[in-house]
Amino acid sequence: MSAAAVAAARRAPHARDPSLAAPSAARALLSLLDEPREALKVHALERLHAVVDNEWAEVASAIATIEALYEDEEFSSRCEAALLASKVFYHLGELNDALHYALRAGDLFDVNEENDFVQTLIAKSIDTYVEQRQALDMACALGDATKDGIERALVEIVERMFERCLGEGQYFQAIGIALESKRLDKLEEAIARSDSMAESLSYSMKVCSSLVSVREFRQHVLRLLAKMYSTLSEPNFLNMCQCLMLLQDANGIADVLSKLIAGEESEQLLAYQIAFSLFENDIQPFLNTVNDILASSGGSSEPLDKLRSILSGELPFSLYLEFLYSHNHADLLLLKQVKTAVESRNSVCHSATVLANALTHAGTTCDQFLRDNLDWLSRATNWARFSATAGVGVIHRGRTKDSRQLLSQLLPAPSPYTLGGALYAMGLIHTAQPGEALPFLLERARGNNNEVIQHGACLGMGLAAIGTGNAQADGELFRILRTDSAVAGEAAGIGLGLLYAGMGTARVQEMHQYCGKTSHGKIVRGCSLGMALTVYGREEAGDPLIESMIHDGDKIMRYGGCLATASAYAGTGNNNALRKLLHMAVSDVSDDVRRAAVMSLGFVLCSTPEQCPRVVALLAESYNPHVRYGSAMAVGIACAGTGLADAIALLEPMMNDPVDFVQQGALIAMAMVRVQQNEKQLAAFRKKVMGHIQEPHEATMTKMGAIMAQGILDAGGRNVTIGLRSRTGRPRMTSVLGMLVFTQYWYWYPLSYFISLTFVPTAFIAVDSTLAMPHCSVTSHVKPSTFAYLTPVTEDDKKDTSKVTKVVLSTTAKAKAKADKKKAEENADGMQIDDATKAAGKAEETKPDVDAMDVEKKQGEDEAKKEEKPEPSSEELTNPSRITVAQDKAVRFDPESRFVPIAATSSTKYPCRGFIVLRDTTPGEEIAYVDLKFKPQSPPQPVEAADDNEPAPPEDFEFDPDDDERGY
Repeated sequence: MSAAAVAAARRAPHARDPSLAAPSAARALLSLLDEPREALKVHALERLHAVVDNEWAEVASAIATIEALYEDEEFSSRCEAALLASKVFYHLGELNDALHYALRAGDLFDVNEENDFVQTLIAKSIDTYVEQRQALDMACALGDATKDGIERALVEIVERMFERCLGEGQYFQAIGIALESKRLDKLEEAIARSDSMAESLSYSMKVCSSLVSVREFRQHVLRLLAKMYSTLSEPNFLNMCQCLMLLQDANGIADVLSKLIAGEESEQLLAYQIAFSLFENDIQPFLNTVNDILASSGGSSEPLDKLRSILSGELPFSLYLEFLYSHNHADLLLLKQVKTAVESRNSVCHSATVLANALTHAGTTCDQFLRDNLDWLSRATNWARFSATAGVGVIHRGRTKDSRQLLSQLLPAPSPYTLGGALYAMGLIHTAQPGEALPFLLERARGNNNEVIQHGACLGMGLAAIGTGNAQADGELFRILRTDSAVAGEAAGIGLGLLYAGMGTARVQEMHQYCGKTSHGKIVRGCSLGMALTVYGREEAGDPLIESMIHDGDKIMRYGGCLATASAYAGTGNNNALRKLLHMAVSDVSDDVRRAAVMSLGFVLCSTPEQCPRVVALLAESYNPHVRYGSAMAVGIACAGTGLADAIALLEPMMNDPVDFVQQGALIAMAMVRVQQNEKQLAAFRKKVMGHIQEPHEATMTKMGAIMAQGILDAGGRNVTIGLRSRTGRPRMTSVLGMLVFTQYWYWYPLSYFISLTFVPTAFIAVDSTLAMPHCSVTSHVKPSTFAYLTPVTEDDKKDTSKVTKVVLSTTAKAKAKADKKKAEENADGMQIDDATKAAGKAEETKPDVDAMDVEKKQGEDEAKKEEKPEPSSEELTNPSRITVAQDKAVRFDPESRFVPIAATSSTKYPCRGFIVLRDTTPGEEIAYVDLKFKPQSPPQPVEAADDNEPAPPEDFEFDPDDDERGY
C-alpha cells in the first residue's frame, strides 16, 4: 500500500469499517422516546421533525412507539406524534395512513406550506373527499354538507384549501373542486367572490359538461348558473338561454325571448341571435315547443313573427339554401368520371354512385347530374330505384314550402318503389319540420297495403315527426308494425324510434315484447334500433333498458343494446359506458355485436375526439375483421371533420387491409375525418380513392366504400362538414341519430341516406334587423390557398377508361406485314433520291433560329416574372362565404366595419362561422343587400318504371307428368 493511501486511511478510518460509524441523530432521539419523563419525549418529537426527511428509514423502525404516543390520551403532544407518524408513512409510500395521521395533527398540518409532503397529502385529501362525496346519494349530496357523514377533519382540510384558492385568486381551481365534490354552496361562493363573475360563469358552464358525469347533478348546476346569470349587472341572456336549453326549460327561454323582443332594437337583435344559436344546437322539437309557447302568449308583431320564423327553422333553412346554391362547387365532371368507371351491370356500384351524387349536391337543389343521365339512372330497379328516388330528398333538403310540387312528378309513379322512395324523400326534406308533410304521409300510409310504399312512408313519418311523439304517427306506425310484414315492420320500428327520440316512452316495452313474438329478424333489428333511439341523451335513465338488451339471449337485441349505450351516452365520455362497451367488444360471441360495441365507442367519445384513437388503437389491430371495421368507423364518427393527425395515422394502414369490408370502413371513416381539410394535404387521399374507383378488378365492397368516400369529401358542394357536436360542445340530436341509422347501411342500403342529416353548412351568414343579408365582409388572416376550393376537373384531366382496344388476329397481322414489305421493296430504288432530297429540305426547315428562340425565351421569362406575384397573406370574405372549422380561428371582423356582431364583447374574439346578427353602427345610411340567386326548379321527370312491377303469378293448373304435349 502506498504512503498516500495509508494517510488517507488514517484521516477517514470510519470509511473502511461501517461498524465504526458515528451514531445518527435520529437514533439518539428515538432512544429518548422510551424515557419515563414526558418532557424528554416532547423534546425528542420536536427534534425528530427536523431530521425525519433525511433519516426517515431510521425513524420508521420506531413507528410503533410513535403511534403509541399518539394513542395515549394523557400525552400532551399527541398532535406532534401524529404529524411525525404522518411524515414517516408518507416516506414509506403509505399515503392512506399518512393522511389518517395528518388529519389528526390539527393545525400543525399547515396547508399553506409548499413542501412535497403537504402538497401530496392535500391532493390525497381532496381525492378522498371527492370520492366520498361522489358515493353519496343525490339528496344527501345536495343537502347540508355538515351532515354528510364525512370526517370533519378531512372536510376542514379541504375547506382550508378552498379558502386558500379564493384568497390567492385561483377561482377556476376552486370551481373545479366544488364541481367534483358536488358542493353547490362552494360553487356559488367561488363564482360570487371571483374578480369577474361573467368569466367564472362561462368557465363553470364549459367544464360542467366535461367534469359532471351525473345528469341529475348537472341539471342542478345549470339551474344555479342560469340563476346567477340573471343577477349580473349586464345579464348574459345568450349563455342563460344555453343553460335553460340544456335543462329543456322551454317556458324559461320563452320568457327571456318575450322580454327581449318587446324591448329596444338592440334587445330585439339579441333575441334573434339567441334564436339562431338555439337553432344551431339542432334541437328542433324543443324549439317547436318554444315557438308554440310564444304563439300562445297572445301578442303579434313584426319582430315576434321574425323571431318565430327563426325558431321554426324556416328562415335558417332558406339562408342555408341560398348559401349552398350560390356557393356550390360540386364537380360534375368528377361525378362523370366515377359514372364512367363504374360497370353499368354492377348494381352495388351503380347505387353507390347515385348516393355519391346525392351527398355531393346535398342541400344545393342542383339535380343536373340526374337530368343529364336519366337513361343511366333508369337502370336502377326495385330497391335501387327506391334509394335513387330518396336521393332527391337529400338534394332538396330544406325546401319544405314546395316539397309537394317538387315530388309531384314522382308521387303518382306507377312503380311502388318510386312512390315509396318519394315518401322517404319527403321525410328527408321535412326532417324535424313536419308542416303539411306529416298529414300527407299519414294518408299515404293508411291508403296503401304495399309493403314497399309503407316502408317509405314509415321512414318519412319518423323523420318528419322526429322527437315529437305525435299520437297519430304513433298509432299508424304501431299498426304497420303489428301487420308482421318484414319489410314494412323494420321501417316501422325505426320510425317509432325516431318519433320518440330521447323521450323514453312506454312504447319501448311493447316493442321489446313484440320482438319476442315475431319470427322476422328484420323486424327485430328495426325495433332494436328504434329502442336505442328512444334513450338518446338520457344517460343513467336509459340504463334499465340497456341492461335488459345487452343481457338478452338474441344477438340482434344485444346488438341494439350496444347502439342504445351509444345513443344514451353520446358525447359524455362516461367511463361506465366505455367499460361496458369494451367488455362486449372482447367477450361477446357474435361478430355483429362486437362490431357494434367497438363502433359505439365513437359516439360516446365524440365530444373528446382526441381520446378515441388511443382507446381503439389495440382493437384496430385485432385478428377479427369485424372489430377492425368497428375501430375504423369509431374513429371516423368521433373525429369527423377534425382532420386529427392521430386518427389519420390509425386509418391509413387500414385502407390496405386484406379484408374488403375493412377497407370500405376505413375509406368512409377517412373521408369523414378529412372532410373540408386543406386540399393540398387531401390530394394523395383523393388520388387513392379515385384509384380504387377506376381499378376494374377492385373488390366490389372496396369500390363501394371509395365511391361513398368521394361523395362525403365533396358533400354539399364542398360547403358542409359532419357536425355531431355544436360549437358549445353539446351533441346535436338529429346528427347523432342520423349517424346511428347510417351505420345500419351494413344491413339495409337505403339507410345510407341518413348520413345527410349530419351535414352542417360551414358558412359565414350575417343578417341585420330586417333578417336580410347586407353587403359586408370579414377578413381571413391566412393565405387564400390554405382553405381554397379544389380546382375543378377539366376535360383534359379526364381519362376515358371505357375505351376498348381493338383485337387483331395474328394471321391478319402477318399477312399485312408481308404485303407492306413487298411494296417497300418495289419502290426502294425510286424512293432513295426523293428521300434524300426531302430529308435535306426538312433539316433546313427545322433548323432552329437561335437568335429568335433566345428573344422569345427572354420574353417568356419576363412575362412569367410579371405573372408570379406573391400570394397575399389575408383574404376578404364577403357575406355569405364558406368558413371551415379550421379557418374560423383566423377570421376576424374589421374593427372599423359598419356592421358589428350584436353579441360580441371587446374582451373576446367573436366566432365568424354560423349565423351572426349584426348591429348597424351608422343607421342613417342606406344599406345594400345581397341579391338572392336561388330560384326553385322542378325535379327531373322519372323514367317509366313498368319493368319494376313483378309479373303476376301464373294461373292454377294441374301438372301431368305423363302428358306427351307438355312441351319437351
